[in-house]
Amino acid sequence: MKKKVVIGLSGGVDSSVAAHLLIEQGYEVEALFMQNWNDTVGLKSEECPFEEDVLFAQMVAKKLGIPFHFVDLSVEYRAKVIDYMFSEYEKGRTPNPDVLCNREIKFDVFLKKALELGADYVATGHYCQKETIIKDGKEIYRLLAGADNNKDQSYFLCQLSQEQLSKAMFPIGHIIKPEVREIARREKMASAEKKDSQGICFVGKVDLPVFLQQKLKAMKGQIIEIMPDKADEIIPKSEALAAISAPYQFKPEHGTVVGEHNGAHFFTVGQRKGLNVGGKKEPLFVIGTDVVKNIVYVGMGHGHPLLTRKALFIPKNEVHWIREDLRPTEECERRYDIRIRYRQPLQKGTIYFKHEGLYILFDEPQRAVVSGQFAAWYDEGELIGSGVID
Repeated sequence: MKKKVVIGLSGGVDSSVAAHLLIEQGYEVEALFMQNWNDTVGLKSEECPFEEDVLFAQMVAKKLGIPFHFVDLSVEYRAKVIDYMFSEYEKGRTPNPDVLCNREIKFDVFLKKALELGADYVATGHYCQKETIIKDGKEIYRLLAGADNNKDQSYFLCQLSQEQLSKAMFPIGHIIKPEVREIARREKMASAEKKDSQGICFVGKVDLPVFLQQKLKAMKGQIIEIMPDKADEIIPKSEALAAISAPYQFKPEHGTVVGEHNGAHFFTVGQRKGLNVGGKKEPLFVIGTDVVKNIVYVGMGHGHPLLTRKALFIPKNEVHWIREDLRPTEECERRYDIRIRYRQPLQKGTIYFKHEGLYILFDEPQRAVVSGQFAAWYDEGELIGSGVID
């Protein structure tokens, strides 16, 4: 009897080709389109993703000759992803909604809907790969980087569990994007030339401050520039892990006021746009924010010493293992390849596992280490675990 796979058909080229490949492999395939957002507040004026996406998804399903289903998950999406976003920004942290969307929506609520349709597996158009191994008589699922280094999306799945991976399929993970486009053209799919989606997962491209002002008030505050020569006062002298892993502690007296902003919670470390401070030889970058005092701290130039840190901390309750069998049972240190944002080349580092959590010490200082983002660690192309940066 054929195994049934429900594909999350988004209307884009990646999920379209994933569905086609599953049919070619002999699976019984059904399409499930999920609507996760129906609000236009903060969307860029030319963006109206939902109506177009559902139309493309329906055309692709018709072309492939597979049943098309629709599910509205906007209530769950708001509760599990958007409300979390607002909460994190309010605290002065920068969340990653795409990681949350995969953990809480695509491989949770959506997966349950697919199982209700009789699915054995759920498939997506992610550029990553899954491998099954047997260890101590038990099946273990490995999450591997996609074959296309430029499009590898394993990072976005860094919070998945073994249970979630057991039901997951990634049909295009072994091929590269140009080949995906070529297959879509050859099969005359409506989505063959459709642009890739951008912005927040299922919301679209947004003007972030406008979007966030649904819940977070705009408040005038100071932009304070800190000169590079102040770095010695701010960077800890101690080499203790706890000291070098903490975000820098800025004070107003460290710098001079150079402008005004509309709310510190609308800014993130490493940000360049939206500061609106002129008259500088080089661009200004956000090096820190204080949402209590409503201050944005900036530094001039790409090479500002306070734009980089050599370590970070992840509290114990924020550490997640995809490979639970590799979780340390006692304090130790291990070498891993690490990524702190999507598409960042993997960085070499040492992870120190302690009772209070884990410390990541990089071989090279890292630019824009941002609280609220996810750090993910890999071993020879396999994603082992991840956690929220403190």
